[in-house]
Amino acid sequence: MLGMYGLSSFEQVAIWSVLAVAILGLLYAVFLRSQILKEDKGTKSMQEVWEAIRDGADAYLKKQLKSILPLIVILTIALFASVFIVKPTPEASEWYCMVVKSATTENVKQCAESLTSQEQQQLSIIIGVGRAFAFVLGATFSLLVGQIGMRMAVQANVRVASASRRSFDDSLRIAYRAGTITGMLTDGLGLLGGTVIFILFGIAAPDALLGFGFGGTLLALFMRVGGGIFTKAADVGADLVGKVEAGIPEDDPRNPAVVADLVGDNVGDCAGMAADIFESYEVTMVSGLILGLALWNLTGHLEWIIYPLIVRGIGVLSSIIGTYLVRGSPGKKGDAMRAIFRGFLSSAAISVVLFGIAGFIYLGVMGEKSPLGPLPGGWWRTPLAVAVGVLLAIVIDRITEYFTSTHNT
Repeated sequence: MLGMYGLSSFEQVAIWSVLAVAILGLLYAVFLRSQILKEDKGTKSMQEVWEAIRDGADAYLKKQLKSILPLIVILTIALFASVFIVKPTPEASEWYCMVVKSATTENVKQCAESLTSQEQQQLSIIIGVGRAFAFVLGATFSLLVGQIGMRMAVQANVRVASASRRSFDDSLRIAYRAGTITGMLTDGLGLLGGTVIFILFGIAAPDALLGFGFGGTLLALFMRVGGGIFTKAADVGADLVGKVEAGIPEDDPRNPAVVADLVGDNVGDCAGMAADIFESYEVTMVSGLILGLALWNLTGHLEWIIYPLIVRGIGVLSSIIGTYLVRGSPGKKGDAMRAIFRGFLSSAAISVVLFGIAGFIYLGVMGEKSPLGPLPGGWWRTPLAVAVGVLLAIVIDRITEYFTSTHNT
């Protein structure tokens, strides 16, 4: 299928490799989960409090899912029907000719312009199904990231508390790897969805990618806003009833409102945040692919699509490496932010080097041999733009740390 889009053998291998890396990221998340669940859960009293928090979190997630599902069904039908209002793009007609009618590159435009009304209706149904499928895919992935991310946070809570009695390094390792699961799910599912949609729809991918982005955004909105409201309601309720009326000490687990507050911390700061991050990752990838496809139609250069996917794949690999570079001190105390930043900086450095190598080989050496020639302006501009983005992420991290850290006066 990829060959009919004009991709070279190297580009086809690159696409399948990116897909494999996305799956690798998901498998790594499964591996980390198994490692965390093997850790000690602490004393009986610790487990009693944890079980109350876990039950509350599970109840919230089940209620949220029941509330969202009807809306997902309605919007899925609406997105399918939208294709009869917003007609498929001309690129979708060309894709139809290539895939369904097996048109050659030479006569694909002529075929797209001469579609019969029956063929146009068939195309609309195919694209409508594609939009609906992409929407459900984006919504499902966002929901999975939020729900699994929060469940792993709950599972890690008691294990981090237990590990903190042994050493700082153990507690940091468990906490960081629990967070890494959410990161790997975000990378893996986002990259998997975008790549699969491109493989299936090729130049017609923008018609489906819009549904993918909308699905992820919708679920992120529900989980972020809903979780935030629940968190604040539980927090204020616990303070008013516990401290003001009953005189119970703050964060005393005997107060049911405190347990609800702790559930809210997981709901808002884990489930909502995880879905929100997935939405950001997904939307940037969708916009990048749509821009790349537009540039492909204008210039004929497939590099505008393939290289951004390669960049995403490299990011997953360097992130996996970076997780093993986060180490705390063996004693009871340490600087968690310093250890995490060290891993982040290492991943960033590895990524930038690999971005440059991939750009030199694919955009430079192979671009010179391409019938279309190299990209306008030189191969180095694209890797440089990516490197600047990584550098700005580091700068923002440092600025945020400086103005919010308790160590700075």
